[in-house]
Amino acid sequence: MHKNGIIITLIGIVIGAFAGYAYYYFVGCASGTCAITSKPINSTLYGSLMGGLLFNLFVKERKNKS
Repeated sequence: MHKNGIIITLIGIVIGAFAGYAYYYFVGCASGTCAITSKPINSTLYGSLMGGLLFNLFVKERKNKS
């Protein structure tokens, strides 16, 4: 992966982490039985994973010129 691809993926991770924490903060899980949204660390990590995967879809691969 080239430098721009890594930067795009890292931006997705950061945006996903903010979105995951925002989901926990504003929606959350009142009963505490939800696996992802019951704790802020879980929803932040899940959001960062999903953000990284989503933004990685937009990375173009280089073609070898050999």
